[in-house]
Order: sequence, then structure tokens, then C-alpha cells
Amino acid sequence: MAEAESPLMTDSAANATLNATEAANATAKFVATPEGTAVAYGSLVLMALLPIFFGALRSVNCAKSKNSCDMPETITSRDAARFPIIASCTLFGLYLFFKIFSQAYINLLLSLYFFILGILALSHTLSPAMNKVFPANLPNKQYQLLFTQGTGETKEEIVNYEFDTKDLVCLAFSSVVGVWYLLKKHWIANNLFGLAFALNGVELLHLNNVSTGCILLGGLFVYDVFWVFGTNVMVTVARSFEAPIKLVFPQDLLEKGLAANNFAMLGLGDIVIPGIFIALLLRFDVSLKKNSRTYFYTSFLAYILGLGLTIYVMHTFKHAQPALLYLVPACIGFPVIVAVVKGELTEMFRYEEKTGLSDTEALDEAMDDLKESKKEQ
Repeated sequence: MAEAESPLMTDSAANATLNATEAANATAKFVATPEGTAVAYGSLVLMALLPIFFGALRSVNCAKSKNSCDMPETITSRDAARFPIIASCTLFGLYLFFKIFSQAYINLLLSLYFFILGILALSHTLSPAMNKVFPANLPNKQYQLLFTQGTGETKEEIVNYEFDTKDLVCLAFSSVVGVWYLLKKHWIANNLFGLAFALNGVELLHLNNVSTGCILLGGLFVYDVFWVFGTNVMVTVARSFEAPIKLVFPQDLLEKGLAANNFAMLGLGDIVIPGIFIALLLRFDVSLKKNSRTYFYTSFLAYILGLGLTIYVMHTFKHAQPALLYLVPACIGFPVIVAVVKGELTEMFRYEEKTGLSDTEALDEAMDDLKESKKEQ
């Protein structure tokens, strides 16, 4: 996920990536109008909020799912502590690859890789909506993709995936978007894939507790600041990397329409990393059973303020900013302050995520809750 950590950058960086020929031939640097800048930054903020909000909501159902295909990937404290190191190695490895090998060949391989991933991610994102709009009078046939190894008693399942006609429709639409992205690298196709990646990340990546979230965000806070301010590695990779790992929006949209090519951008890591922490706080709200979403809305508002501050500083100093420098203190600090005021800080840090409970474990948990409620009475 190191590639998803690219910082919020200026239009010149995006232009170098997405329109290298025109940037080389340009005689003067593009200067965005105030209106164009406002539209671009406002659109980036809106696009960042959508996958966090809906991904968090879907993560609640995902945590309760018994379908192995929808089971979340849980991040432990050990995973969180190692993640910045792994991300740094991956980022620096990409930097060396772009320095040693041809950028065109590397981006061709990456385009094919993200073409496949993007289709699957977008298809999964659209699936709930398709279930609601699919005509009831059309047949919805069930299919199963099964790969096994061995025979008889040694027979072992390798892949067992069930899907239906609705899933095939989502896959067909996503494939069209994928071909569009592969052939044209259009910014709208890039954003469709980027939003799908971000929403799936927030939905399916679960922190097991708040302490793990603080370790992960704290480590990536240092990671982001070091690689943006300490070196030119992250900015170089972000400029060279042609893949839907960032959301982009043109600052010259009002002048050139859909053919615009001077972009402001936001890395997916600046959405997914705070997003999985915000989603954890929503699941904590649900666990309190108070019919309140205090911590979710607090952290969500904190994210908006942090992202707004990032854009303000970047626009003021005309320099790429590590967005996590502003997002991490906001997303952790605001909910902690609220927990202190409400006297729920200990309860927040004791909350432990439980996923994939068996029927017996679920029954035992229900009995324990019943016993505790009787004691309180």
C-alpha cells in the first residue's frame, strides 16, 4: 500500500505524470484561476469523504458477515508497527525501479495489474446498488466457480466463489471502465477506480482496537513527513506512477472541459488510512448500543478540518504537503477529547474488534451480555 501514500500535490506534479508531452512543450506554467482552484479542491474533498462515509457504514455489515468472500482483513498491533517499515521499503523500491528501468515499461505492467484489480474493486463496490436496481422480472441465475486439489478424502478446495447474474452485470460495466482507463488513462476512469479502491479499503481493512489504530496512524505520520519533507522520493514516485492510486481533478476544467489536463491530486493513502480508523470508531459507537454515532461524526468532522488545513497550507506555500501531518492529529485528537469529556476513554481503548464468530461463540457472547444486564438490574 505504499503507493497509496502519495501526498496531496500541486497541478504541476500531476501534469508531469498525466500529460508529459504537453508539459514538455509548454512555454509557460499553467496558473489556475481562483474559480478553477476552488472547484478542484472542493471536488477532491467531496471525493475523499464519499468512500470514508459509505465504506465505514459498509464495514459494520462486513464485520457481521458470514460470507468468506466478504470477511474483513484484521490489522493487529504487530501489523500496524511493521506497516510503515514495509511501506518505506516498497516506496524506495519503486523509486529505484523508476530510476533504473524504463518508466514506460513499468507503467505498462502497473496499468495491466491495476486494470484487473480495478475491475474487481469497482464490481464489488457496485454490487449492493445493483441488488436494489436490478429488475425483479429478470432471471437472476446463480453460478459457482470451484477449483479443487486432489481426489477423494484428500480433496481440498482452492477457490469456491459464488456469484449471480447481478454480479456479472457489475463485472461487465466495470470491464468497460477498465478498458476506457487502459486505453485513454482518462481522469474520470482513474477516479472511478480510485474511489472503488478507497471504499473497499475502508470496508474490508479492519483495525482490531483503538490502540492499534493509534500505532498505525502514528507510524504513518512519521513515514509521510519523512518521505515528503526529508527526501524527493515520494514526490518523484507520485509523478512517475501512472496508476489509479490517487484521486485527481483538473484545475482548468472550466476552461477546457473534460479535456482538462492540469490536475490537483490526493493520494488514496490519505483517504484509506484515516478512513479505517474512522470506520473503527463507528463500529465502537455501534457496540455502545446507545443509538448514537458521536465518535464517528466527531472523527469524520476532524478529517474534514484536517484535509481543509492541508489544502490551505499547500495552496499558501505552493509545495506538496504530507496530508497525514494534519489528518492524524485531528482524527485521533478530537475523538479522544470527546471520550475524556464523556468519561468513556477507558471504554474506548478497551474495545476489541471481534469478527467471524462461530455460532457457539456468538451464543456465549449473548449469554454473557444477558448475565451482565441482569447484574446491572
